[in-house]
Amino acid sequence: MKFVFLFIDGVGLAPPSPDNPVNPEVCPALCRLLHSHCKPIDANLGVVGLPQSATGQATMFTGVNAPQFMGRHCEGFPGPGLRDLIGKDNLFLQLKARGKKVKFADAYLVESADELEARRFKSVTTVMALTAPETVSTVSDLADDNAVLQDLTRATIQDRYPDIPMVDPADAAQHLFDIIRANDFTLFEYFQTDVAGHSMDYDRACAVLREYDVFLATLLRFTEAAGITLLMTSDHGNVEAMNERGHTRNPVPFIAFGPQEQEIRDKVSSLTDVTPAILSFI
Repeated sequence: MKFVFLFIDGVGLAPPSPDNPVNPEVCPALCRLLHSHCKPIDANLGVVGLPQSATGQATMFTGVNAPQFMGRHCEGFPGPGLRDLIGKDNLFLQLKARGKKVKFADAYLVESADELEARRFKSVTTVMALTAPETVSTVSDLADDNAVLQDLTRATIQDRYPDIPMVDPADAAQHLFDIIRANDFTLFEYFQTDVAGHSMDYDRACAVLREYDVFLATLLRFTEAAGITLLMTSDHGNVEAMNERGHTRNPVPFIAFGPQEQEIRDKVSSLTDVTPAILSFI
């Protein structure tokens, strides 16, 4: 069974409100999944304070309760303790040990994994990808449509890479689907939702969600027709409460769409269960 895992940063679950852009008028494809293929899961993990990206993502991709491990929620880029935790064991390493072909579809603006390794600050997903360097996608992959940029359309790199043409979100979905078909497990990370949430700009959040929704709707058609399971979750809430600049303690969605989706959802109740659930089906 092939899997694609869409990690969408900063999206929690909250009731409809004037400050919540996660609604059917803005993102109908996402809301259909939230209505029929979603299970709310815990991102607080028994630790006081607002959930944060570094510990939330480390938990998601290792199965270890990282906030408890660190004694607090840690924001931004992981420090030495979390990097060590991720480097010792993670979803990519587990899949690689099982002989699975794995790809991190996000394009890095580098020519090699060695260049990426030299960076001082690395995200959780970057630390994980570097434990299996063959999973890393480069700027050359992006130019060949064998990777997807984190903004979907490539608009954010036109000043630096004018020779890499922009694409629309549906094209990005096609490129991702081609990658999915070539691998057993594909990860794509999207963080513009979290950036928009921190901006407290409702119109910006709506624009980001609308763009992602076109991408998502297209990808869903492809994966459903091919019998590929699509998974989606987030590390913490944010964009669903545009009246707050910080993160929220709302539950986050765990979406499974495709073969054995109910069985997969049944195994997940918090971020700690995401990696174990994936490993039990692949």
